[in-house]
Amino acid sequence: QVQLVESGGGLVQAGGSLRLSCAASGSIFSFTTMGWYRQAPGKQRELVARIISGGSTNYADSVKGRFTISRDNAKNTVYLQMNSLKPEDTAVYYCNAVYRSYGYWGQGTQVTVSS
Repeated sequence: QVQLVESGGGLVQAGGSLRLSCAASGSIFSFTTMGWYRQAPGKQRELVARIISGGSTNYADSVKGRFTISRDNAKNTVYLQMNSLKPEDTAVYYCNAVYRSYGYWGQGTQVTVSS
């Protein structure tokens, strides 16, 4: 019923930029929070950034100053602008949306940063 579809991943050289998008569709139109997680091979999934419906944001220390999260509540879409990408940013990036303490997940989009 609720679907989150990520787009914008790909291959980029170190120092480059990508913009990820996550569009939510279904019966829920007002998520409490939306965010991005990532998971590299052999590592746990980690929070990259999240944004509250009112606009407050949180970032992982590793991406502060480089990544920017934003959302369009009317479109139920969350974005992640990634600048100054590093090889260590390589991971599958997952969109997450929370409603009534239940988290919905997208299928993920691969981001690969070459050195």
